[in-house]
Amino acid sequence: MTVQECYEMIGADWQDVLQRFGGSQAIVKKFAIKFLDDPSFSDMKKAVAEKNVEDAFRAAHTLKGVCLNLGFSDLYHTSYDITEIFRAGTFEGAEELMEAMDDQYQTIQDAVTRLMQEDAE
Repeated sequence: MTVQECYEMIGADWQDVLQRFGGSQAIVKKFAIKFLDDPSFSDMKKAVAEKNVEDAFRAAHTLKGVCLNLGFSDLYHTSYDITEIFRAGTFEGAEELMEAMDDQYQTIQDAVTRLMQEDAE
């Protein structure tokens, strides 16, 4: 799988992210793989489970920035929406967004893991 195929599988704008990274597929790939180690998503889920809106906001805000930079547009938009909920100091409406985020995150994780595994073969 190429990096472009990975991004297409995710439903991201490959040309936009490639341009953002100066046309270097290797750099895009490097940072997409690093996304798998980013704790923001799990930190957000933990904070929500603990009903800690400040930590949930901080983690969601970080995730939003990472997704924007990497061109993961679906997860970016959802993390933007949930960041605004947490910014208001509430969890109201977050549950539905968390379900969508779980699906979006899993799609990215599956595609990037596949990219990484096929590269190792």
